[in-house]
Parts: sequence; C-alpha cells; structure tokens
Amino acid sequence: MKRRNFIQNSSLATAGILFGSPVLNAMELYKDVIIGHNNHKYKVDLNWGALNSNFYPVNNCHEMVQDSKGRIILLTDDTKNNVIVYDKSGKLIEAWGTEYPGAHGLTLNVENGKDFLYIADNKRHEVIKTTIDGKVVQVFKFPKESGKYDDPAKYIPTETAIAANGDVYVADGYGSQYIMHYNEKGELLNTFGGRGTEDHLFGNAHGIVIDTRNNADPTLLITDRMQNKFKRFSMDGKYLSTTHLPGAYVCRPVIHKENIYTATIWSGDGSMGTGFISILDGENKLVSAPGGSTPTYNDDGTLQPMHQALKIFQNPHDVCIDDDDNLYIAQWNSGKTYPIKLTRV
Repeated sequence: MKRRNFIQNSSLATAGILFGSPVLNAMELYKDVIIGHNNHKYKVDLNWGALNSNFYPVNNCHEMVQDSKGRIILLTDDTKNNVIVYDKSGKLIEAWGTEYPGAHGLTLNVENGKDFLYIADNKRHEVIKTTIDGKVVQVFKFPKESGKYDDPAKYIPTETAIAANGDVYVADGYGSQYIMHYNEKGELLNTFGGRGTEDHLFGNAHGIVIDTRNNADPTLLITDRMQNKFKRFSMDGKYLSTTHLPGAYVCRPVIHKENIYTATIWSGDGSMGTGFISILDGENKLVSAPGGSTPTYNDDGTLQPMHQALKIFQNPHDVCIDDDDNLYIAQWNSGKTYPIKLTRV
C-alpha cells in the first residue's frame, strides 16, 4: 500500500494536537505513567528530544538507531536537517542532511570497526550509504537490472538489512513489493517477493531485518504491514513461516537480545492516528504491548486482536532500543512531534 493512500485514512487533528488535547496537557496527563506488560514495563517521557523547531524541525520522524558511541540517531524527512543526533538524555549533539526528501529507512551497520548508515529514500527511489557524519560512500540506485520494473517511480524503497558478509537487502515497501538482494559491491544477486496475498508475497513489505538470534541459521524477517504479519524467509529468499499480530499494522521488526520490538499502528477501527508498541519473546509470542491492550492468546495458540489502550502514541513508526533497554519511539504523521522515550522500570 503506497504511503499517500495510507495517509488518506488518517483522522489526525491539526499540528500540535494530541488526540484532541493540547500537547502540554497530554504531557501532564501521562507524566510518569507506567505502560507495558509482564517484565517489559516503561515510564513515559513525552518531552524527550524536543528541540526548537525553528532551528531543528522535524516532519515525519521515521526511524532511529543507536551508534557505537551510544548516541541516538533520528531520521526525518525534513530537509533542513534529515539526521538529528542526540545523547540518551535527549540533548542535541549535531544535525546534518539536506538531500533526503523521502528519508524513510535507517539502518546502522558496523564495517571494519566503523559505523555506516543506510538511508532508504522513497522520493529519490534509491538507498544511500553514508558515514556516520553524512559523507556519501555508496548509492544503490533503481534496480533496472532486476527486470521487474519498467518505471523508476514503481520502486519506492522503505528499508534495508545488512548481512554479516556485507550483502544488502532492500525492501521495496511502497512500490512493487520486491526484495532486492545485493552483494557489498552493489551487484544485484537475487530478487524475490512481489505484490500479492500469498505467503511468499507482500501487501506492504514495509520493513526488513536479519534475525541472528540463532547465529547458526540467520533468517530474514520481513514486515507485511497491511496483513498484520511478519514473514520469515531464508537468506536466499525462500518463504519459511508467518507470525500474525491481528489488529496491528506492524512497522519494521527490531531485534534486541532475545526479543523482537516493533512500532504498531492500530488497524482495528480502520483509521490512523493510534498505535502502541509490540514486544515479542524468543518464541515469537507477544509478551508486552506498551500503550496497547494486554496480549492474550486463545487455547489454539492464536493471538486475540490487539487495540490501543492509552492514547499516548500517534502513528508510531519505529522503536530504537538503547544499551540500557530503554525505548525511543519515532512517529510519522503526528503533528511534527519529536520522539517519545520509554524508560524501562
């Protein structure tokens, strides 16, 4: 599903309004509130990372990562400063980037001891690899050689994942729903997926990650957002299994220790502007949903449909987990709000 169609369903209020209440009132309402379930509970900080928007504006806060120095890096599609770098307290360290109007996906990879960023830009129709301070070192352009596209406009990449051997996987989540597999030189090795409802196809291949929790057998975990599913594939693109999270438009999966984290928009009422965070355990079972209803499984092992329980989040788009297990939530189509921090308790 293309982003412009996704946004048309939104019933968000005007900028600066949080579900009909002024942001200041929301901050007071949810100050120090504890959300989550089981041993994944968090204190809410709605003011983390807030900056002077005249100097450091954000539009959509799409994704966040933590670098090797412990800094929190935010990607926004405001071309005054596409990348905003914070310390963990929310203090600004630096900002850069003016050439990424469709900045959407942000992946950090350590290569020979150095941090690199992979930015999926869905308006430039390409993926750009940069140094940690923004120097461009490689560009993965429109994959004409795949034979799957007759028009660059049909290729709208949303996310990347980098394998241990340097191979790069690109999810065309707002385009034709293919997954591109490159080697580290940028040579296309394989293309799989495509649009459809069958297990090996995608309605919205929004996110992708390499699941290395079993180091001996890494797999690709790929979002099918509009189907409320994560689909698992082998590293060469063969479909393996599906994890269904009914009621949740899931964004990209993020692996941290034994858990999978993902920002989820509530799909139950057919509108946008709502959401929660989903946390799955090592068995791919939902164990906590900060901001959402209590995870409940039926006797047959299926998950009961989820819904938003507290109106804390507006279209949460990504989760960053720091080295203290705190969460940082980036949101899109949310009145140009800065990220929310969830401090683990």
